[in-house]
Amino acid sequence: MPDARAGALRTSLRPLDERDLPALQRFFDANPEYFVNVNGAPPRADEAEREFRDLPPPEMAYREMRMLGFFEEAGGDEGGLVAMATVVGDFIAEHVWHIGLFIVATPLHGSGAAHAMYRELEAWLVASGAHWIRLGVVVGNARGERFWERSGYTEVRRRAPVQMERRTHVLRVMVKPIDGRTIEPYLALVARDRPGAP
Repeated sequence: MPDARAGALRTSLRPLDERDLPALQRFFDANPEYFVNVNGAPPRADEAEREFRDLPPPEMAYREMRMLGFFEEAGGDEGGLVAMATVVGDFIAEHVWHIGLFIVATPLHGSGAAHAMYRELEAWLVASGAHWIRLGVVVGNARGERFWERSGYTEVRRRAPVQMERRTHVLRVMVKPIDGRTIEPYLALVARDRPGAP
């Protein structure tokens, strides 16, 4: 059940640029759980720079890649970074957006704030042209799996082995159709996500 922290937290969402990298690095250092659980190590000293420069593999077409930040609103001014996301537009096919990362500050876990910020992120993606949103979640990351299921995502396939720094994982590829669309047209567009695809 959401607690008072979610109701009291007001955030603004905006794209990050190179000037934001120091703040992003501080955010990663203060909230290392994702990196420890998924990569097997805390964030590196240049993690923000690496994430900012990281691009999809050359065989995967895309139109744009953005890193977004959620900043706490403090008395009308922009406060500290409380969450971040990386998104890729027209990824593999037109109108498909991919969420690469969505990390929320650890003190906000369980407060309902992550769901509120996700709804803001989804609205941003839809306004940017998303008809389907896809992502990958590590099998065994129970909090992440529950979060994406509750946010309306459906598993379309599993990929393994997926090497992520020091760890090897099974990845659940999940998709959310937008505005009454279904998964079948998505699978017609994105062959690699069809069940049983190589």
